[in-house]
Amino acid sequence: MGYSRELLANLYRTMVRIRFCEESLVKPILKGEIICPCHLYSGQEAVAAGICESLNEKDYVFGTHRSHGHFLAMGGAMRDLLAEIFTRETGCSRGRGGSMHLIDPGKGIMGAAPIVAGTISLAMGAALASNLRGEKRVAVSFFGDGAAGEGVLYECLNFAALKKLPLVFVCENNFYSTHMPIQECRVNGDIYKIAEPFSVKSSKVDGNDVLKVYEAGKEAIEFCRKGEGPVFLECKTYRFRGHVGPDDNIQGTHTDIRPREEVESWLKKDPITRFEKYLLENNLLSEKLLDGIKKEISDEVEESIEFAKNSPYPEAKELTRYVYK
Repeated sequence: MGYSRELLANLYRTMVRIRFCEESLVKPILKGEIICPCHLYSGQEAVAAGICESLNEKDYVFGTHRSHGHFLAMGGAMRDLLAEIFTRETGCSRGRGGSMHLIDPGKGIMGAAPIVAGTISLAMGAALASNLRGEKRVAVSFFGDGAAGEGVLYECLNFAALKKLPLVFVCENNFYSTHMPIQECRVNGDIYKIAEPFSVKSSKVDGNDVLKVYEAGKEAIEFCRKGEGPVFLECKTYRFRGHVGPDDNIQGTHTDIRPREEVESWLKKDPITRFEKYLLENNLLSEKLLDGIKKEISDEVEESIEFAKNSPYPEAKELTRYVYK
């Protein structure tokens, strides 16, 4: 299938933007400059980039504890994201939420939260509203493999199927629920099959191949816009960093129990490296263009980090501001 240069460049730019942003957080976390828990998205960039490419600002995206990538893929401002992670007043949640509570309704980012499966029902509600209003807006719910053990997912699958809601369920299966290997908590590792009893269209996708994710996402979103949804996509991928923080180092204790051989095998499947190789070998984009994108994003990261560090913290007297009584 032919792809425009603009599309290919957009997908590459989004993935590199996520990776560079995430990796810029490693040193500040280790130095204690960032004190809120940070679940880095490095390694999973193809999922956010591939799915969100077919969405627009009128659609709805709901995230998880690991949603920096979703925020950036929907066009969220990096300086707003980093200021929030540094818990500054200029952050997207005014410094009150930190890394796991991200929002930008103007970009279709309706919220992220750390409660496992906590935003799936919210995405379903947004899809229901879209359906009742006849707006053709699509809601996307991103969640991890751990959410497949929560009852709310099954309730939402049933209701969404019953009402044919424009809802795309996107399971980012990175094979670990915190530190629990998937084979130790599931009889069947193919999570997409849980949608079958509800007669929901479902499929499994290589979550480290951005073009395959893009194709699956585009088809699912178009299916939902036609009023034929919902759709369930399982994207198999892998996080390069620890569950929380760069390497799960909590007070000097190494808690990342993944086998070294396993991590190294997935590092060879780096979604950005794979895509870059594909682009260059097929003469689709030039090395000069790709280098230019990297330089542009490096500058954006540097500027955004400086903006965050130089922004003020929320004032103590405003502790109860934005809080419902």
